[in-house]
Amino acid sequence: KTEKTEVVLLACGSFNPITNMHLRLFELAKDYLHETGKYKVIKGIISPVGDAYKKKGLISADHRVTMAKLATNNSDWVEVDDWESSQSEWLETVKVLSLNKACSHCFDTFTLAPSYKPVLTIPSFSSSLLGWVFCRGTITGSGERSFTRLYLEYSSPYSSIYKIPLFCRHHHEKLSSPDATISLQNVKLLCGSDVLESFAIPNLWKLEDITEIIQNYGLVCISRAGNSTQKFIYESDILWKYKNNIHLVEEWITNDISSTKIRRALRRGQSIRYLVPDVVRAYIEKNDLYTCHAICTPNASCFSFSFTFPEL
Repeated sequence: KTEKTEVVLLACGSFNPITNMHLRLFELAKDYLHETGKYKVIKGIISPVGDAYKKKGLISADHRVTMAKLATNNSDWVEVDDWESSQSEWLETVKVLSLNKACSHCFDTFTLAPSYKPVLTIPSFSSSLLGWVFCRGTITGSGERSFTRLYLEYSSPYSSIYKIPLFCRHHHEKLSSPDATISLQNVKLLCGSDVLESFAIPNLWKLEDITEIIQNYGLVCISRAGNSTQKFIYESDILWKYKNNIHLVEEWITNDISSTKIRRALRRGQSIRYLVPDVVRAYIEKNDLYTCHAICTPNASCFSFSFTFPEL
């Protein structure tokens, strides 16, 4: 029996607000990967962008993260990671991917006493492997609490704060070897075809970032039936080179819900019921988010226009 590759699906974006379609992306991707017989999806992660992104109409990360957590509260495999949203600077997607690599051995349950102070030699990982390690376990002592991540912080000579993984005891011993290697989970970027096609927009993505994302991580891209995504890959040399790392998932049950349309409906006082989870809708109404009077100032205009120019 062939051993299946364990996969973590990571979705980055504004989630402004999170919609039912965002949640469907995870289910579609999971079904597709499982049907190949090669993969086992063990976790889905939603990573909202921070306020430093400064996109027009972007409400505070606190609101967006809260709504995402409410939306995934009943999921047994999709969760929200608020680390990216808490950063003071905007982070490129490739950095968020590198910080979500997961150590396969650290999924074993283990116990760590609060007074335990491990002595670690900082491993000489490449930058793409340095980051968070997912763990499950319990810290015992006064008031037990479970954790999903542990890390150490250390200062460089330049006073910068770095975070290094705190591994389970298995890896404390393993890392003492100069030839130590770590088995990492396969983290893939989950996105819609619009993200994939945005790779062609000048000055939006660094070529080296596109290469690292596709070569070292891979994409699971949800595209609508009849979409020209396959043709787009064919016309791009870099995408064609790593086409085997791009999983195209056709969405046969079409769903045109988008955060942009949700915000537009709210500005116009229209219902968004059944377009977002009920708990998210209730939160939006309670906090008066995205409404016209919530986003407009006395001197601002509520009018927005979009133009489509014919090709010449």
